[in-house]
Parts: sequence; structure tokens; C-alpha cells
Amino acid sequence: MSENSTNGPGGLGIPSKSKIRIVVADDHPIFRDGLCRLLALEEDFEVVAQAQDGRQVLDVLQQHEPDILLLDLKMPGLDGLATLQRLQIAKNKTRVIVLTASDDKNEFVQAMKLGTSGIVLKQTATELLIKSIRKVHAGEIWLDSHTTAAVIRQFVANDEAQPSMHSSLPPAPPTRERERSPLSQREREIVALVAQGFKNKEMAEKMFISEQTVKNHLHNIFDKLGVSDRLELALYAIHNNLHTGR
Repeated sequence: MSENSTNGPGGLGIPSKSKIRIVVADDHPIFRDGLCRLLALEEDFEVVAQAQDGRQVLDVLQQHEPDILLLDLKMPGLDGLATLQRLQIAKNKTRVIVLTASDDKNEFVQAMKLGTSGIVLKQTATELLIKSIRKVHAGEIWLDSHTTAAVIRQFVANDEAQPSMHSSLPPAPPTRERERSPLSQREREIVALVAQGFKNKEMAEKMFISEQTVKNHLHNIFDKLGVSDRLELALYAIHNNLHTGR
């Protein structure tokens, strides 16, 4: 029996959960059609529409109100970033995953500022794209480690150049309970390094401690702040001015 249905009262096969409704927006028909065929293989996915440019995206979202939009940044007419701006103004509730071949970190930062919930490169393995859709649908942010570091570094660089930009950052991620106990000075140093994109090994070398000690500190920090991953921690640090270590 499919995980999407169960024998409810009277054995009617009532769905146990609805499918994730997806729109795919890309101006290359072969790529778009191939992706839709791959997504259709997942029992919990339903591709409800396709779009080849930003203006079609706006029409399709209004018509279908999907859960997830897979959005290419490089489209004719109204491109991906301009489309995101329109969706932000309209307060559209569809969660957006940017699916792009671009390696322009400035575009990634702009996309995050405009409310994107995930960024996936087109060369990413299919299983990771599928995982990203489920994670974003569940309310999480999806970035791979390389993109996370690049985006956070760019946020920090922009923040230092424009101290007033906090209003344009993505909202601080929701947490269970912020700072149930104060961070130690060492923990604050680690938070700052995470926000600057440093990896565990790099932090260990910089602070003259073991990598395991860094992991232990991170575990305690996650617990104190109620965050679940490094991106949430980095965004929290930037919003609360903890990213400079000062």
C-alpha cells in the first residue's frame, strides 16, 4: 500500500497526507520536461504546472497555489530575481527553491534576501534535489555547505559595508527558546566564526583546540539558542550582531 493512502473508516482508502504540489519554472523545455518526469516518480510529489518565464510563473502560482516553486534565475523577460521581488511584494506563500546553473554568489544572496527557502545547483545529484524539496516543504532552509559559506560570507561583507541592511536580511529563523542560558565567551567566538563561513577544522586550527572540542561547543550552542543547523546559527548571529566576534 502506498504511504499516501490508508484504509480509513469503511476501507475507503482515504489519503493519509496530501502530496507536495510543485511548479517547475525554467526556459529550457528539455530540462524542464525531464525534471518533471523525475519528480513524478516520487509518490509524495505532484507537478501541477510548468512555466518558461517569470510572467508565466506569476500567473501559474495565482492559478494553482502550489507548495513549492522550483525557479531558474536565468529566464527571458522577467528573470528569477525580478520574479522573486514580485512574489515578495504579493506576499505569496509558495516556498521557493532556486534551481540554477549560476555560480554567482551575489545572486544567491539577493535570492535569500528576497525570501528564497533553498538554493540548489543544477549539477546537484537528483536525490539531493528531492531531499531539498521535502525539507523546504517542512519549513527548513536548504543550502549545501559550499553555498552556505559563500552566502554567509557575502552577508557579513555587505553588513559591514552597510550597517543598516539588517532590515533586508531574511527573518531570523524561529527557535524553540532563544538563549536559555548565556553563551560563554568561547561560544560567542565560535558563533562568530560560523557566521563567517569557517568549517570545524578551520575553527579548531584558528582557536588552537581540537575539532571534537569545536563540535562539543557547537552542540551546546545549538541547544542554548534552539537552532538546528549552521545556517540558522549564522543568520541568528548576523541578526543579533554576534558575527564579528566583538
